[in-house]
Amino acid sequence: MSDTPDTEERLNNTRWQRTLEVLSVIGPPLTIATALLVYFGWARTDAQAKAMGLDVSLFGYTVQDFVLRSIQSLFQPLAWLVVIGLLWFMLDRAVSRLLEAGRHRKAVHLTATLVMLLGFAYAAAMWLAISARPGQIVLYAPFLIAGGVVVGAWGLSVRRRAGERGQAAPRITPRALERSLVFVLVTLLLFWGTSDYAQALGRGAALDYQERSSLLPTAVVYSKERLAVGAPNVREESAGSETAPLYRYTGLRLLVVSGGRIFLLNEGWSLERGRVVVLQDDGSVRVEYGNPASD
Repeated sequence: MSDTPDTEERLNNTRWQRTLEVLSVIGPPLTIATALLVYFGWARTDAQAKAMGLDVSLFGYTVQDFVLRSIQSLFQPLAWLVVIGLLWFMLDRAVSRLLEAGRHRKAVHLTATLVMLLGFAYAAAMWLAISARPGQIVLYAPFLIAGGVVVGAWGLSVRRRAGERGQAAPRITPRALERSLVFVLVTLLLFWGTSDYAQALGRGAALDYQERSSLLPTAVVYSKERLAVGAPNVREESAGSETAPLYRYTGLRLLVVSGGRIFLLNEGWSLERGRVVVLQDDGSVRVEYGNPASD
């Protein structure tokens, strides 16, 4: 009976040790994934804010906000990556079966050589094209470079397998370092491409506000003090009396409420001439929101 507490303590220590081991394995990838989600969400929001003449810090977004805003930036690239990856695995298995059966080895070797040369040449050409325009963003170019590198590296791998004639390659070879470098290069290119894509989505969102600002919720602001809003199409009306002054502002659309602030756009807002009205969400003003379809 006296050993029971010690046994329970050892079991608890073992459970904690296993939990820590699991967390040590899952923790770093989860941390990296979260950091990437936050970065891509920030990149998208920062590009949108700059296109609208604002700074991203004004919105006071949290980590969760940036993570949610990154989903749209990552969904399409990840979906294409999974589809292309599946097709590549199917093709690689078919080639491996040909080599295992010993059929068309020479043709596979020749085709792989051509694929290798074309892949690396395409990646180099795209890299030179981007380097020639350092100040211009070429959307999807990093993805295309990464695709060229992957195709070239795969062609090189197939070429080697076709030339081995069934001989097993040693476990420790320079190929491990080569694959690691290719993996790092492709990862950096995918990071670069996804960042450019997220920024493009942000600029597109700002342009979408210009074209569809009439679909944003209407906002009517009431304030006891004059706000002196000078944005175009914003109208100031007196809704009170001399003893109890009250001012009403119409012609506004709700952009977002975040970080203790209310961000409003004037009707007919545009990237060139529009203004963003920022009010403190502290009870000093009252805002009525409405359905844009009711206008």
